[in-house]
Amino acid sequence: MDETVAEYIRRTVLKIPRDKIKMMLQKWGFLSEAQLQTLNFHQIKDNISQEVVQLCEENSAGIKQAAALDIIYNHIYQNKRMWSVYQMKKSGEELEYFDITDFKKKFKRRLRSALKNVTITFKEYEDNAIWIRVAWGTPYKKPNQYKPSYVVYHSQTPYVFISASVLKSNMPLLCQALIVASSYHDICEMELRSHCLNSLKDIVFKRYSQNFQTYATKPLQGGNVEPENADIRIVQENRSEKERIHRVNQEVFGSGPLPKLEFAQYRLETMFKSDPKMDVLDKKEPFRCLVKFSSPHLLESLKSLASAGMADAPLSPLLTCIPHKARNYFKIREKKGLFPESFVSP
Repeated sequence: MDETVAEYIRRTVLKIPRDKIKMMLQKWGFLSEAQLQTLNFHQIKDNISQEVVQLCEENSAGIKQAAALDIIYNHIYQNKRMWSVYQMKKSGEELEYFDITDFKKKFKRRLRSALKNVTITFKEYEDNAIWIRVAWGTPYKKPNQYKPSYVVYHSQTPYVFISASVLKSNMPLLCQALIVASSYHDICEMELRSHCLNSLKDIVFKRYSQNFQTYATKPLQGGNVEPENADIRIVQENRSEKERIHRVNQEVFGSGPLPKLEFAQYRLETMFKSDPKMDVLDKKEPFRCLVKFSSPHLLESLKSLASAGMADAPLSPLLTCIPHKARNYFKIREKKGLFPESFVSP
């Protein structure tokens, strides 16, 4: 077995929590049950990794087997990677029969025609998800197994989830291979990212339902503090306002857990509002800007704006529609105003 393969297997085993090593090796299926029985999983992880490497040497493990173990690890611990959503387009609405063998063949052929030093590994899962691991090399260097790109493609859907390596120059090659293999003609990033892959799937596959209703805004009345000598009418008004905000949030965002979205952006095109007599703008051209949002839990952060007194309730549709507009690349054109009145910067 090649030394680089042995070292990669050893490092992969070291990443796995001790109580999960046996389970993951069983899922890998490369070592026999008899070989697994010889392993002592109660010793330090470095010794376990060395014993696993020795067993892999007996089985003459290659880079494909090592990459397969890495896919299993990343499938189980998928939240350790940052995922971006891409959407592909067809020229027509026709549906074609999906052949996984043909998909793999086309993907490999297209990628290797552009770059020979590349390692490509596939693994299929029960939810029609195809996991693809691509380790990139250069015309003069072997593939770097420690900085691979991951692709999760659900067959017969236009959505692709990509966790790219630091080599961004390889993204065009990866996207071209995807559209050729899946018989699409174009691909576009949806500018929607998160560590939580399942949350991204919930949004684009519409497994997360959100109401998109518009309400008449009402300014917040007072703060959250209720002194002992406060007027009972003010206390009641504050309590009623809190209840209204809670009710509106429930109607807009729903009562269940929200998908964990960490990044979103959309393009805004609008016309400035100004007094015609002032004649501030000589040219009546739209103002264009890029609006970006980022947070450890973006949707929960938006939901808490009103209750924290940082925005009126309900929030502007420009904010509450983020999961909905994700399916349209977040390209929103708002002609009435630059930013919604209900958004207040903290």
